[in-house]
This record gives sequence, C-alpha cells and structure tokens, in this order.
Amino acid sequence: VQLQACGGGLVQAGGSLRLSCAASGRTFSRFAVGWFRQGPGKERLVVAALRGIGDSTYYADSVKGRFTISRDDAKNTVYLQMNSLKLEDTAVYYCAGRGSSWITTTPSGYDYWGQGTQVTVSS
Repeated sequence: VQLQACGGGLVQAGGSLRLSCAASGRTFSRFAVGWFRQGPGKERLVVAALRGIGDSTYYADSVKGRFTISRDDAKNTVYLQMNSLKLEDTAVYYCAGRGSSWITTTPSGYDYWGQGTQVTVSS
C-alpha cells in the first residue's frame, strides 16, 4: 500500500488549504484513515481521523470547527480541508491508514504512511 500526500504550501493566517492523500494498492473505504502533523522538534500528533465503514470522525481540539476530514471512495483519496489557518498550524502533515475500520489517535496504530507535506502559515 502506498499513500501519496500533497496540497501543502505557504498560506497567510486566516487562509485555507486542502490536503489530499491518494492510496494505491488498497481500498481506503473500509479502513480508518488519519491526518497527523509534526512541528520542528515536536512529536507527531493526530489532527483528524475518519472511521472506515461510516462517517465517524475525530478531531483534535485545536482544529475543531476549522478542519474537515473526508473521503472520496471513487478516487480512493482522503482529504483534509483546513480553514482559518493559524500560525500554530505550521507543520509537516502526514496521512496514514490502518488495517482496521476503527479510529485510533496514536501514530503506532497506523500501518501505512504518506511521505508528508509541508504546511506553512505566515502572518
């Protein structure tokens, strides 16, 4: 299974970006997926997660109301829509998938990882 993340970039505070994560080799639709981020010198933390087989989601408190995770089964792609971006959202963002439909918020619970895409929010 390979995950290809893209969509990062430089954006001003208050702006929006949409990250995409395309999967090959396995169908996303039945498996949980997550977006994580890691700032310089910081640990990798979950931002949002989406359960397989259903629409249950998880969001970190820091992004609730601003970020939305979604999935397009026809394209085997997961998205992270990021609105009202803040300086503290600056990080490398990773998509991840796991061989279970249940959400977990710990990185060790995911089996497949994308390569990361840089998001930089400027003032």
